Amino acid sequence: MKIIADENIPFVKECFSSVGECLTCHGRKISNEILKDADALLVRSITKVDEKLLAGSNVKFVATATIGFEHIDIDYLAKNNIGFSSAPGSNANSVSEYITSAILNLADKYDFDIAKKSIGIIGVGNVGSRVEKKAKALGMKVVLNDPPLARQTGDEKYRPLKEIFDCDIITCHTPLNSDGIDKTYHLADEAFFKSLKKGAIFINSSRGKVHDTGALKNIIRTGKLTAAVLDVWENEPNIDIELLEMVDFGTPHIAGYSYDGKVAGMIMIYEAFCRHFGVEKTGKIEDFLPVPKISEIFIKNNEKKPLRFAVNSLYDIRKDDSALRQMKNEPADNRGAFFDSLRKNYPVRREFQNTTVRVDDTSLKSVFEGLGFKTTK
Repeated sequence: MKIIADENIPFVKECFSSVGECLTCHGRKISNEILKDADALLVRSITKVDEKLLAGSNVKFVATATIGFEHIDIDYLAKNNIGFSSAPGSNANSVSEYITSAILNLADKYDFDIAKKSIGIIGVGNVGSRVEKKAKALGMKVVLNDPPLARQTGDEKYRPLKEIFDCDIITCHTPLNSDGIDKTYHLADEAFFKSLKKGAIFINSSRGKVHDTGALKNIIRTGKLTAAVLDVWENEPNIDIELLEMVDFGTPHIAGYSYDGKVAGMIMIYEAFCRHFGVEKTGKIEDFLPVPKISEIFIKNNEKKPLRFAVNSLYDIRKDDSALRQMKNEPADNRGAFFDSLRKNYPVRREFQNTTVRVDDTSLKSVFEGLGFKTTK
Protein backbone atom coordinates (compact mmCIF):
# COMPACT_ATOMS: atom_id res chain seq x y z
CA MET A 1 0.00 0.00 0.00
CA LYS A 2 1.40 3.40 -1.01
CA ILE A 3 0.85 6.41 1.25
CA ILE A 4 1.69 10.03 0.37
CA ALA A 5 2.02 12.30 3.40
CA ASP A 6 2.87 15.89 4.28
CA GLU A 7 6.43 15.83 5.60
CA ASN A 8 5.49 18.16 8.46
CA ILE A 9 3.12 15.70 10.14
CA PRO A 10 5.36 14.51 13.00
CA PHE A 11 6.44 10.88 12.97
CA VAL A 12 4.12 10.15 10.04
CA LYS A 13 6.74 8.10 8.22
CA GLU A 14 7.78 6.18 11.34
CA CYS A 15 4.19 5.35 12.24
CA PHE A 16 2.66 4.67 8.82
CA SER A 17 5.60 2.63 7.53
CA SER A 18 4.22 -0.21 9.62
CA VAL A 19 1.15 -0.36 7.38
CA GLY A 20 2.56 0.52 3.98
CA GLU A 21 5.15 2.42 1.95
CA CYS A 22 5.00 5.98 3.28
CA LEU A 23 6.51 8.72 1.12
CA THR A 24 6.61 12.33 2.33
CA CYS A 25 6.92 15.72 0.65
CA HIS A 26 6.12 19.38 1.31
CA GLY A 27 2.37 19.92 1.60
CA ARG A 28 2.36 22.64 -1.04
CA LYS A 29 4.10 20.30 -3.51
CA ILE A 30 1.62 17.43 -3.35
CA SER A 31 0.34 17.11 -6.92
CA ASN A 32 -1.89 14.94 -9.08
CA GLU A 33 1.20 13.40 -10.67
CA ILE A 34 2.59 12.35 -7.29
CA LEU A 35 -0.73 10.72 -6.36
CA LYS A 36 -1.25 8.64 -9.53
CA ASP A 37 -0.51 5.27 -7.90
CA ALA A 38 -1.09 6.22 -4.24
CA ASP A 39 -3.67 4.47 -2.06
CA ALA A 40 -3.87 7.07 0.70
CA LEU A 41 -3.18 10.77 1.17
CA LEU A 42 -2.33 12.45 4.50
CA VAL A 43 -2.31 16.25 4.58
CA ARG A 44 -2.43 19.38 6.71
CA SER A 45 -4.41 22.57 6.09
CA ILE A 46 -2.06 23.94 3.40
CA THR A 47 -3.01 21.26 0.84
CA LYS A 48 -6.23 21.76 -1.13
CA VAL A 49 -7.75 18.34 -1.72
CA ASP A 50 -10.31 18.32 -4.55
CA GLU A 51 -11.06 16.82 -7.96
CA LYS A 52 -8.12 18.63 -9.54
CA LEU A 53 -5.71 16.94 -7.13
CA LEU A 54 -7.28 13.48 -7.05
CA ALA A 55 -8.71 12.93 -10.56
CA GLY A 56 -7.42 9.71 -12.11
CA SER A 57 -5.58 8.65 -8.97
CA ASN A 58 -5.96 5.43 -7.02
CA VAL A 59 -6.48 7.21 -3.70
CA LYS A 60 -9.05 5.43 -1.53
CA PHE A 61 -8.53 7.32 1.74
CA VAL A 62 -7.76 10.94 2.63
CA ALA A 63 -7.00 12.28 6.09
CA THR A 64 -6.02 15.65 7.45
CA ALA A 65 -4.06 15.90 10.70
CA THR A 66 -5.98 19.07 11.58
CA ILE A 67 -9.21 19.87 13.39
CA GLY A 68 -10.64 21.84 10.46
CA PHE A 69 -11.20 20.51 6.96
CA GLU A 70 -12.22 23.51 4.86
CA HIS A 71 -9.36 22.56 2.51
CA ILE A 72 -11.02 19.22 1.72
CA ASP A 73 -13.79 18.79 -0.89
CA ILE A 74 -15.90 16.43 1.22
CA ASP A 75 -18.60 16.10 -1.44
CA TYR A 76 -16.10 14.97 -4.05
CA LEU A 77 -14.68 12.34 -1.69
CA ALA A 78 -18.16 11.03 -0.88
CA LYS A 79 -19.21 10.84 -4.54
CA ASN A 80 -16.10 8.83 -5.36
CA ASN A 81 -16.26 6.51 -2.33
CA ILE A 82 -13.03 7.86 -0.89
CA GLY A 83 -12.75 7.47 2.86
CA PHE A 84 -12.05 10.55 4.97
CA SER A 85 -10.93 11.43 8.48
CA SER A 86 -9.75 14.51 10.35
CA ALA A 87 -8.37 15.08 13.83
CA PRO A 88 -11.07 16.99 15.76
CA GLY A 89 -9.89 18.36 19.07
CA SER A 90 -6.30 17.21 18.64
CA ASN A 91 -4.78 20.66 19.01
CA ALA A 92 -7.61 22.35 20.93
CA ASN A 93 -5.72 22.42 24.21
CA SER A 94 -2.69 23.89 22.47
CA VAL A 95 -4.73 26.79 21.10
CA SER A 96 -6.27 27.49 24.50
CA GLU A 97 -2.77 27.67 26.00
CA TYR A 98 -1.77 30.11 23.24
CA ILE A 99 -4.72 32.33 24.20
CA THR A 100 -3.72 32.08 27.86
CA SER A 101 -0.18 33.25 27.08
CA ALA A 102 -1.50 36.08 24.92
CA ILE A 103 -3.81 37.38 27.66
CA LEU A 104 -1.21 37.12 30.42
CA ASN A 105 1.39 38.96 28.35
CA LEU A 106 -1.07 41.63 27.25
CA ALA A 107 -2.04 42.14 30.91
CA ASP A 108 1.62 42.70 31.70
CA LYS A 109 2.14 45.01 28.71
CA TYR A 110 -0.92 47.18 29.42
CA ASP A 111 -1.03 46.70 33.19
CA PHE A 112 -4.61 45.48 33.61
CA ASP A 113 -6.22 43.07 36.07
CA ILE A 114 -7.36 39.99 34.15
CA ALA A 115 -9.94 39.09 36.80
CA LYS A 116 -11.71 42.39 36.12
CA LYS A 117 -11.99 41.74 32.39
CA SER A 118 -14.69 40.04 30.33
CA ILE A 119 -14.01 37.78 27.37
CA GLY A 120 -16.30 37.02 24.45
CA ILE A 121 -15.67 33.66 22.84
CA ILE A 122 -17.00 33.28 19.30
CA GLY A 123 -17.21 29.56 18.55
CA VAL A 124 -17.48 27.17 21.50
CA GLY A 125 -16.42 23.84 20.05
CA ASN A 126 -13.34 21.85 21.02
CA VAL A 127 -11.14 24.95 21.16
CA GLY A 128 -13.59 27.55 22.43
CA SER A 129 -14.77 25.37 25.30
CA ARG A 130 -11.19 24.96 26.50
CA VAL A 131 -10.59 28.70 26.23
CA GLU A 132 -13.73 29.16 28.34
CA LYS A 133 -12.40 26.87 31.06
CA LYS A 134 -9.06 28.65 31.26
CA ALA A 135 -10.67 32.11 31.17
CA LYS A 136 -12.88 31.16 34.11
CA ALA A 137 -9.83 29.85 35.97
CA LEU A 138 -8.30 33.31 35.53
CA GLY A 139 -11.43 34.85 37.06
CA MET A 140 -12.78 36.40 33.88
CA LYS A 141 -16.43 36.95 33.04
CA VAL A 142 -17.17 34.79 30.00
CA VAL A 143 -19.74 35.44 27.27
CA LEU A 144 -20.26 32.67 24.70
CA ASN A 145 -21.47 32.98 21.11
CA ASP A 146 -22.15 29.94 18.94
CA PRO A 147 -25.27 30.14 16.75
CA PRO A 148 -25.21 26.47 15.63
CA LEU A 149 -24.95 25.24 19.23
CA ALA A 150 -27.61 27.73 20.32
CA ARG A 151 -30.02 26.24 17.76
CA GLN A 152 -29.08 22.64 18.55
CA THR A 153 -29.30 22.92 22.33
CA GLY A 154 -31.57 25.86 23.02
CA ASP A 155 -29.20 26.68 25.87
CA GLU A 156 -29.39 30.36 26.80
CA LYS A 157 -25.73 30.41 27.77
CA TYR A 158 -25.03 30.97 24.07
CA ARG A 159 -25.58 34.68 23.60
CA PRO A 160 -26.17 36.80 20.49
CA LEU A 161 -23.17 38.44 18.87
CA LYS A 162 -24.26 41.90 20.03
CA GLU A 163 -23.50 40.87 23.63
CA ILE A 164 -19.99 39.86 22.61
CA PHE A 165 -19.38 43.43 21.48
CA ASP A 166 -19.56 44.62 25.08
CA CYS A 167 -16.65 42.40 26.16
CA ASP A 168 -13.13 43.61 26.87
CA ILE A 169 -11.52 40.75 24.91
CA ILE A 170 -12.99 39.05 21.83
CA THR A 171 -11.44 35.82 20.60
CA CYS A 172 -12.50 33.87 17.48
CA HIS A 173 -12.60 30.06 17.36
CA THR A 174 -14.88 29.35 14.43
CA PRO A 175 -14.53 27.19 11.34
CA LEU A 176 -14.44 29.00 8.00
CA ASN A 177 -17.87 28.98 6.37
CA SER A 178 -18.00 30.88 3.08
CA ASP A 179 -21.78 31.25 2.99
CA GLY A 180 -25.05 30.18 4.59
CA ILE A 181 -26.73 31.05 7.86
CA ASP A 182 -23.51 30.44 9.79
CA LYS A 183 -21.20 32.29 7.41
CA THR A 184 -17.92 33.21 9.10
CA TYR A 185 -16.01 34.55 6.09
CA HIS A 186 -15.13 38.13 7.08
CA LEU A 187 -17.25 37.79 10.20
CA ALA A 188 -14.96 40.41 11.70
CA ASP A 189 -15.64 43.11 9.11
CA GLU A 190 -15.96 46.88 9.29
CA ALA A 191 -19.38 46.74 11.00
CA PHE A 192 -18.06 44.17 13.50
CA PHE A 193 -15.10 46.29 14.53
CA LYS A 194 -17.19 49.46 14.75
CA SER A 195 -19.51 47.64 17.17
CA LEU A 196 -16.71 46.80 19.64
CA LYS A 197 -16.33 48.84 22.80
CA LYS A 198 -13.48 51.34 22.88
CA GLY A 199 -10.35 49.73 24.30
CA ALA A 200 -11.29 46.18 23.27
CA ILE A 201 -8.74 43.50 22.49
CA PHE A 202 -9.24 41.39 19.34
CA ILE A 203 -7.72 37.90 18.95
CA ASN A 204 -8.02 35.56 15.97
CA SER A 205 -6.46 32.10 16.03
CA SER A 206 -9.15 30.34 13.97
CA ARG A 207 -8.95 31.09 10.23
CA GLY A 208 -7.35 34.06 8.50
CA LYS A 209 -10.42 34.81 6.40
CA VAL A 210 -12.61 35.15 9.49
CA HIS A 211 -11.31 38.71 9.76
CA ASP A 212 -11.24 41.31 6.99
CA THR A 213 -7.64 42.53 6.76
CA GLY A 214 -8.55 45.99 5.49
CA ALA A 215 -11.22 46.50 8.16
CA LEU A 216 -8.86 45.36 10.91
CA LYS A 217 -6.11 47.72 9.76
CA ASN A 218 -8.59 50.58 9.62
CA ILE A 219 -9.88 50.03 13.17
CA ILE A 220 -6.33 49.73 14.53
CA ARG A 221 -5.47 53.07 12.88
CA THR A 222 -8.36 54.76 14.69
CA GLY A 223 -6.91 53.77 18.07
CA LYS A 224 -10.18 52.14 19.13
CA LEU A 225 -8.54 48.83 20.01
CA THR A 226 -6.19 48.43 22.94
CA ALA A 227 -4.54 45.48 21.21
CA ALA A 228 -4.82 42.89 18.46
CA VAL A 229 -3.34 39.38 18.36
CA LEU A 230 -3.25 37.30 15.17
CA ASP A 231 -2.08 33.75 14.60
CA VAL A 232 -3.95 33.41 11.30
CA TRP A 233 -3.83 35.65 8.24
CA GLU A 234 -5.52 36.12 4.93
CA ASN A 235 -3.46 34.85 1.98
CA GLU A 236 -1.06 32.70 4.02
CA PRO A 237 1.85 32.30 3.62
CA ASN A 238 2.05 35.68 1.85
CA ILE A 239 0.69 37.69 4.73
CA ASP A 240 0.17 41.45 5.00
CA ILE A 241 3.42 42.84 6.43
CA GLU A 242 1.80 46.16 7.30
CA LEU A 243 -0.80 44.38 9.45
CA LEU A 244 1.93 42.37 11.15
CA GLU A 245 3.63 45.59 12.18
CA MET A 246 0.33 46.95 13.54
CA VAL A 247 -0.67 44.05 15.83
CA ASP A 248 0.69 43.50 19.34
CA PHE A 249 1.45 39.82 18.81
CA GLY A 250 1.64 38.19 15.40
CA THR A 251 2.51 34.51 14.96
CA PRO A 252 2.81 32.15 11.96
CA HIS A 253 -0.30 29.98 12.38
CA ILE A 254 1.20 27.94 15.21
CA ALA A 255 -1.36 28.33 18.02
CA GLY A 256 -2.19 24.64 17.70
CA TYR A 257 1.42 23.54 17.29
CA SER A 258 2.09 21.95 20.66
CA TYR A 259 3.99 18.72 20.22
CA ASP A 260 1.25 16.88 22.11
CA GLY A 261 -1.38 18.20 19.70
CA LYS A 262 0.64 17.38 16.59
CA VAL A 263 1.30 13.81 17.68
CA ALA A 264 -2.32 13.35 18.79
CA GLY A 265 -3.49 14.46 15.35
CA MET A 266 -1.14 12.01 13.65
CA ILE A 267 -2.31 9.13 15.84
CA MET A 268 -5.98 9.97 15.19
CA ILE A 269 -5.58 9.74 11.42
CA TYR A 270 -3.40 6.63 11.80
CA GLU A 271 -6.18 4.90 13.74
CA ALA A 272 -8.74 6.01 11.15
CA PHE A 273 -6.51 4.67 8.37
CA CYS A 274 -6.27 1.30 10.11
CA ARG A 275 -10.05 1.12 10.56
CA HIS A 276 -10.66 2.04 6.91
CA PHE A 277 -8.29 -0.55 5.46
CA GLY A 278 -8.89 -3.16 8.16
CA VAL A 279 -5.26 -3.39 9.24
CA GLU A 280 -3.97 -3.91 12.77
CA LYS A 281 -2.79 -0.77 14.54
CA THR A 282 0.47 -1.01 16.44
CA GLY A 283 1.41 2.64 17.07
CA LYS A 284 0.20 4.61 20.10
CA ILE A 285 0.75 8.18 21.21
CA GLU A 286 3.09 7.24 24.05
CA ASP A 287 5.57 5.86 21.52
CA PHE A 288 6.24 9.31 20.10
CA LEU A 289 6.08 11.79 23.00
CA PRO A 290 9.46 12.57 24.59
CA VAL A 291 9.99 13.30 28.27
CA PRO A 292 9.18 17.00 28.83
CA LYS A 293 12.20 19.26 29.35
CA ILE A 294 10.40 21.15 32.12
CA SER A 295 8.69 18.67 34.39
CA GLU A 296 8.48 20.95 37.44
CA ILE A 297 8.15 24.66 38.10
CA PHE A 298 8.78 26.10 41.56
CA ILE A 299 6.77 29.19 42.52
CA LYS A 300 8.58 31.27 45.10
CA ASN A 301 6.50 33.07 47.71
CA ASN A 302 7.85 36.43 46.52
CA GLU A 303 7.10 35.79 42.84
CA LYS A 304 5.06 38.83 41.75
CA LYS A 305 3.49 37.31 38.65
CA PRO A 306 3.45 33.56 39.23
CA LEU A 307 0.91 32.71 36.51
CA ARG A 308 2.77 34.58 33.80
CA PHE A 309 6.08 33.14 35.02
CA ALA A 310 4.83 29.56 34.82
CA VAL A 311 2.99 29.92 31.52
CA ASN A 312 5.88 31.72 29.82
CA SER A 313 8.25 29.02 31.06
CA LEU A 314 6.40 26.61 28.78
CA TYR A 315 4.98 28.90 26.11
CA ASP A 316 5.88 32.56 25.66
CA ILE A 317 3.96 34.06 22.73
CA ARG A 318 6.50 36.89 22.49
CA LYS A 319 9.12 34.50 21.12
CA ASP A 320 6.93 33.45 18.18
CA ASP A 321 6.01 37.09 17.60
CA SER A 322 9.67 38.09 17.50
CA ALA A 323 10.49 35.28 15.06
CA LEU A 324 7.73 36.25 12.62
CA ARG A 325 8.71 39.93 12.66
CA GLN A 326 12.02 38.96 11.05
CA MET A 327 9.96 38.40 7.89
CA LYS A 328 10.23 42.11 7.06
CA ASN A 329 13.99 41.64 6.58
CA GLU A 330 13.39 39.03 3.87
CA PRO A 331 13.13 39.88 0.16
CA ALA A 332 9.46 40.24 -0.78
CA ASP A 333 9.52 37.12 -2.97
CA ASN A 334 10.92 35.00 -0.12
CA ARG A 335 8.54 36.01 2.65
CA GLY A 336 6.06 33.22 1.97
CA ALA A 337 8.82 30.64 2.20
CA PHE A 338 10.04 32.28 5.41
CA PHE A 339 6.55 32.00 6.92
CA ASP A 340 6.39 28.31 5.97
CA SER A 341 9.89 27.69 7.34
CA LEU A 342 8.87 28.96 10.79
CA ARG A 343 6.07 26.41 10.81
CA LYS A 344 8.18 23.58 9.43
CA ASN A 345 11.01 24.16 11.91
CA TYR A 346 8.84 24.96 14.90
CA PRO A 347 10.50 23.98 18.20
CA VAL A 348 9.09 21.32 20.49
CA ARG A 349 6.46 22.87 22.73
CA ARG A 350 4.83 20.73 25.40
CA GLU A 351 1.43 21.38 26.96
CA PHE A 352 0.83 22.48 30.56
CA GLN A 353 -0.47 19.04 31.53
CA ASN A 354 3.09 17.67 31.39
CA THR A 355 4.38 20.00 34.10
CA THR A 356 3.84 20.05 37.86
CA VAL A 357 3.78 23.44 39.59
CA ARG A 358 5.01 23.48 43.18
CA VAL A 359 3.02 26.18 44.98
CA ASP A 360 1.94 26.72 48.59
CA ASP A 361 -0.91 29.19 48.03
CA THR A 362 -4.15 27.16 47.92
CA SER A 363 -6.11 29.66 45.81
CA LEU A 364 -3.25 29.96 43.33
CA LYS A 365 -3.03 26.17 43.20
CA SER A 366 -6.64 25.97 41.99
CA VAL A 367 -5.94 28.54 39.25
CA PHE A 368 -2.96 26.56 37.99
CA GLU A 369 -5.08 23.42 37.93
CA GLY A 370 -7.78 25.27 36.00
CA LEU A 371 -5.18 26.20 33.40
CA GLY A 372 -4.22 22.54 33.02
CA PHE A 373 -1.11 22.21 35.17
CA LYS A 374 -0.57 19.50 37.74
CA THR A 375 0.19 20.92 41.17
CA THR A 376 1.80 19.96 44.44
CA LYS A 377 3.15 21.74 47.52
